Amino acid sequence: MKAMRLALLSLLPGLMVAQLIPSGQPVPKGPNPPAVFLNGYQSGCVGDTGFASNFGAADKLLQSSSIVTLYFDNCSVSGNPNIEALGVAFGNYLAGLKYTDGTPVTQVDVVAHSMGGLILRSYLAGKQDKTPATYNPPATVPVRRAVLLGTPNFGSAVISQLGFLGGDKQTTEMALGSQFLFDLSQWNQGTDDLRGISAIAVSGSGGTGVESSLSGFDDGIVTLTSSSLGFSRSGFTRVVPYCHTANSLLTLFGVCKSGTPVLNILSTDPANLVGQILVSFLTGTNAWKSVGTAAEADPLASTRAGVALQLRDKSDQALPVVNGTVAGSTLSANSGSIVYSELLTANTPTDIQLNPMTGSSQTYNFKLPAGTVTAAFVKPGPVIFAKGVVPAAGPAPFPYDVAPGAYVSIYGANLATAPATSGVPYPTQIADVQVLVNGTPAPLQYISPGQINFIYPAVAAGLTQLTVKTINGQNTVNVRVAPAVPSLFLLDAASSSAAVNATTGKVVTASAPLHAGDFVSVYLTGLGATTATNGLDYATVQPAVTLGGQSVTVTYAGRTPGLAGLDQINFQIPAGVTGTAVPVVVTSGGRPSSTAYLAIQ
Repeated sequence: MKAMRLALLSLLPGLMVAQLIPSGQPVPKGPNPPAVFLNGYQSGCVGDTGFASNFGAADKLLQSSSIVTLYFDNCSVSGNPNIEALGVAFGNYLAGLKYTDGTPVTQVDVVAHSMGGLILRSYLAGKQDKTPATYNPPATVPVRRAVLLGTPNFGSAVISQLGFLGGDKQTTEMALGSQFLFDLSQWNQGTDDLRGISAIAVSGSGGTGVESSLSGFDDGIVTLTSSSLGFSRSGFTRVVPYCHTANSLLTLFGVCKSGTPVLNILSTDPANLVGQILVSFLTGTNAWKSVGTAAEADPLASTRAGVALQLRDKSDQALPVVNGTVAGSTLSANSGSIVYSELLTANTPTDIQLNPMTGSSQTYNFKLPAGTVTAAFVKPGPVIFAKGVVPAAGPAPFPYDVAPGAYVSIYGANLATAPATSGVPYPTQIADVQVLVNGTPAPLQYISPGQINFIYPAVAAGLTQLTVKTINGQNTVNVRVAPAVPSLFLLDAASSSAAVNATTGKVVTASAPLHAGDFVSVYLTGLGATTATNGLDYATVQPAVTLGGQSVTVTYAGRTPGLAGLDQINFQIPAGVTGTAVPVVVTSGGRPSSTAYLAIQ
């Protein structure tokens, strides 16, 4: 009977969708990807860790939207390991999912409560349990969308305050200012871009202020700034007047008022705000944008900010610190080198002084963005800004990747003493400045105190280490390399594409437009690896081009002859496409470029 039921489910995906699929069983196909739920911290994994205890009737709620529910119980991983190990186990779980017809499940949505969100983030980053911080991110991830409920992205004070949660590896990693959380926030160009997946956070404001000292600024366990996704993207955090979870000790210690709704226990009640957000986001509607309050509009989140700062020397080595000071107040330090605060004033010029155990203090000057935590390092010498390694044509759409062989810019501070430029062939050192990728010097075209332009070496896709090295020190960040990251060069602020009419040899402008039948060369960078044929370097990954939403036939795509890092794509203008600003988009390796525009008459 069980086999017959599974067979019927596979034949009738649009008519019948199962609720909660037990672990290890095949997944019925439906019109939507299955939703995988990740539970939060379970003290000692003692007691009921089942789905209903952690998420209520969420499976029944999603069943009405034809969404299959799966459950990854972190307590199913023996030994109460650290979060890195749970992230690896979650990746193995996803890789083992199969449909009832035997095919692998290639796309899921994820709903994570509390520490579950950190398990997801650790999996996406490939965080390893090693020192110094090491990452081995999977080449591809099957996660389409993610909803994080009260995730302590930058830790929680209550974990140590309440005591009953403290003492194991997981709670140590979730402490404010922990090295684990700082590393996780830095894994790709000094930030965590969540691999570019579509994600939202739901933050609770139902706490009494025991955690944050400000009533309404936390959910009893996690502050609005810590649970926000503002560190990765703005506009994707909703605040609801809920508490963190239904634990009687939270009421006993007065961190939440009795009877306050909680983030993780969902129901089929239409009045449940978290349920409304969840269903809307997973089914692709915009209704979630009007549920609760945007973090940017919340009266407390919009005026407060958090910070986690690490002190380093000029050679990029972390330095032990005693504490930090700001406006006469002392900030605590954790993990030996990280100073943190949850409740600073946002958008106000402020100085934080970091006081090392030995040597001179360093000062961090900032305007902290509201509603989130800023994680950064403070050091003399070269500093690469967060999200500061981008295609030279301009930042590509999410996620933060570059392509091998691309023309790339580094933005930062103290990168060089003075501006200098070099011609082809580009040298691997200008003045005292070098850029190293995995230890190998890269060709440099331009250096200045705030910007370096160079050619990214032909390395394999994956995580690389990029170092700017000068006589004054060095700074290293991780940079993800993707097979292709197309980025169109622009002529002006109106995003006119840098293009040449191959028929007339003129630069394409409003006064020199293209016409049907003309051949055009558009210039870009980031087509990735090339294959040499008949004296030309053709893009190994063939790009696709749309003009005014219409696909066009590409006659050449690859390096511009004699110009390292510069790519070009040639195609003919089809009949019937006209306009003063016709949009052109290049897609390669599944990555679309930003939109540029061509004048066509």
